Amino acid sequence: MSEPREPRSARRMFAVSVLASEVFVVLFATLVAHGLRVADRGTVWVAGGVVMVLCLLATGLVRRGRAGYVVGTAVQVLLLASGFLVPSMLVIGGIFVVLWVVSLRVGSRIDVERRARYEAELRHRAEQGQDREAHRHG
Repeated sequence: MSEPREPRSARRMFAVSVLASEVFVVLFATLVAHGLRVADRGTVWVAGGVVMVLCLLATGLVRRGRAGYVVGTAVQVLLLASGFLVPSMLVIGGIFVVLWVVSLRVGSRIDVERRARYEAELRHRAEQGQDREAHRHG
């Protein structure tokens, strides 16, 4: 029987999914802002590009530790704030803020449960191994 695999982080997977989706949301919001001429077109594209790069940066950083979650949270604030320039982004940004918070909270709960199950499986296998040894020598 092979050793059980260490569980992967659901929190990380959820966070990466939200951030990767936001790259496309920001791209489309930038196109809308460009069409509505809410600001100079160069400014719109630079701002949109910076937020898209932040999303991608956070996606990579989430795999390495806490910094990715901090950058990801900053992205959520920026998306929500963009609603003051493009009003529909208040709704879309709000939805992504909720998704972000739920991803972090539910993902963390799932990670705790997976860790407990993994450790119980390791203990169970260790006990089975000791029982086999006792039967062999007994």
